[in-house]
Amino acid sequence: MAKKANLERVPMPRLDPIKRGQIFDEVATGYTLEMAQQEAGRCLFCKKPVCIDGCPVGIDIPGFCHALLAGDLAKSAEILKEKNTLPRICGRVCPQETQCEIKCVLFKKEAPIAIGRLERFVGDWEAVNTEYKVKPKEVKKSGYKTAVIGSGPAGLTCAAELAKMGHQVTLFEALHRAGGVLVYGIPQFRLPESVVRAEVENVVELGVDIELNTIVGRTVTIDDLIQNEGYHSVFISCGAGSPIFLNIEGENLNGVYSANEFLTRINMMKAEHFPQFDTPVHMGREVAVIGGGNVAMDAARTALRLGAKKVRIVYRRSDEEIPARREEIECAKEEGIEFLMLTGPVAYEGDEKGWVKSMRCIKMQLGEPDSSGRRIAVPIEGSEFSLNVDMVITALGTRPNPIIARTTPSLTSNAKKGTINADEKGKTDMPGVWAGGDIVTGSATVISAMGAGKTAALEMDTYMQSLSKNKKIYNYI
Repeated sequence: MAKKANLERVPMPRLDPIKRGQIFDEVATGYTLEMAQQEAGRCLFCKKPVCIDGCPVGIDIPGFCHALLAGDLAKSAEILKEKNTLPRICGRVCPQETQCEIKCVLFKKEAPIAIGRLERFVGDWEAVNTEYKVKPKEVKKSGYKTAVIGSGPAGLTCAAELAKMGHQVTLFEALHRAGGVLVYGIPQFRLPESVVRAEVENVVELGVDIELNTIVGRTVTIDDLIQNEGYHSVFISCGAGSPIFLNIEGENLNGVYSANEFLTRINMMKAEHFPQFDTPVHMGREVAVIGGGNVAMDAARTALRLGAKKVRIVYRRSDEEIPARREEIECAKEEGIEFLMLTGPVAYEGDEKGWVKSMRCIKMQLGEPDSSGRRIAVPIEGSEFSLNVDMVITALGTRPNPIIARTTPSLTSNAKKGTINADEKGKTDMPGVWAGGDIVTGSATVISAMGAGKTAALEMDTYMQSLSKNKKIYNYI
């Protein structure tokens, strides 16, 4: 019979809000061993652990928790990494509260097990205690070559899984550092660069080659990879990095950024250290961030750390509909970020030098639910007002870059969304080519992208094993 949990959820230690709002150090400092074991001890170790059903990569959650509770951290890490290539990343940025944790049986009566925090603890423990590091298993080489396009969570996962199967894997990355959105889109205080770098190195240790500064569709095409470079299969996972704008008056004024540009300049180009690094970013005193997702929280909290005196989140719906993780909203409020809800921008107004100086807004009220289940934001006639701002960051979502779709005639895509068409297992209309992550779904979570990469890898392996070693994938080009 399962034991009854009688302990409250162990809170995550954090840096002091006043101190952390001025620095880029990681906000959540992590569990101690005692705290991790106390939290793992809350697990009921159910006979039918439905929490696993909520995990896109199928981690044996009770298994790694049980080993942690027993003090066998090496075993816990082994169980965890059997299904998850990037546990230290997932433990920090994945929305477990809407996935595995929401399935936890404890959630019916009290707070669910803090699965993400335990995942982070075990992953970090293994990274420090290198003598217990989970070693790659010896595998027989298959003789097949496979290309993975994009080194974000889907690409890293797919590449790792294919390498474990014995395939020769080359991962192509457009930027000068591997990691995709993990390095250009998430700030250091939430996901340190050192963590991403170490997880990427773990993938490289499996035998994956990474080619940086390679834009597939420009430097090389998918047809080139298959027809001329001898690749037997391709996985497209280049994400969704093209920002969406409101298309309102004044959007081209100086001081109006997309969150993509703003965060990339900070994360990858060291703009916060200008003039030591030649990538300046204008920093206003009164900053408005448009949007309510995790990227909006990241942009607002980054602006605060770069010296903005007043930072507001401007969101058209209410607090109940805001899509960001609750802990990110909580952290933002603790640090002094203001939230202006049920408000939408109408236009940006500039000064005589072309810099944004104010923003016209309109109050909103909620109407009927839309296709996402959230209530539609309806403007209230006559409620316009002006807000002083000298910097605006738009964080309204992203869509895929169209380069690959435009340069690969055999691929079909959704013209409106810019996504590549693929079935539930990632197979596209083009023989030998799979796709997964944001390039298929649009902006989604890290762990769902990882799940897509893992699923595609299994299908690609089956496909390649069915080929004669010398058989071309297709012959109609």
